[in-house]
Amino acid sequence: MEDAIDMILLHKTKFAYQDCSSHRLTWIVTGIVAGVYGLWALFIIPGFRTVPWKLKVPFLPSSKVQTENILKLLRGRKGRLVDLRSGDGRVVLAAASMGFQSTGYELNPVLLSYARTQAWWKGLSSTQASFVKEDFWKMETLENKLSAELPDDARVIVCRFPFPHWSPTCSEGFGLDQVWAYDMQSLRKQTFSKNNHMRLFKFV
Repeated sequence: MEDAIDMILLHKTKFAYQDCSSHRLTWIVTGIVAGVYGLWALFIIPGFRTVPWKLKVPFLPSSKVQTENILKLLRGRKGRLVDLRSGDGRVVLAAASMGFQSTGYELNPVLLSYARTQAWWKGLSSTQASFVKEDFWKMETLENKLSAELPDDARVIVCRFPFPHWSPTCSEGFGLDQVWAYDMQSLRKQTFSKNNHMRLFKFV
């Protein structure tokens, strides 16, 4: 009988220990989730409210491979580089190290502060790398604006989301690391040829 009582007590103690461990694990998981959400809110929410709903895309930093692909498409070129929605500034800083006068546009003040701190830490002057808080979503359709304002020798490079109405001049990488390049002179020739074709079609 005593052995049976000891066994029951042992089982109860075991269940109590397992229950305590289960609660502890629950609290740990809850804490991790809350921490991740806190970091997400810190880096994503500021400035995110002004972005049109259909264009809301969370901050996804460029991977090392994607950044390298961007730099490959910049080889042999020089001058100014502008990064729209520059995030933590890694593309701007990498381009500045290649000699470009680089400017990043970003709405999130936390990411802006981080990028500016990185530029200061690397010893880059404001003419080499600068970051501006500006809402480029308020601009007119980006394709139209770039077509109207960029010079013929400009190259537009996009990551993850290619322009829907432009044919890329070339691209680098695959999957999430793929980047596309659009040369303005080539695009304008395509547009001119297309318009002439449409006029000829209407005339016939």
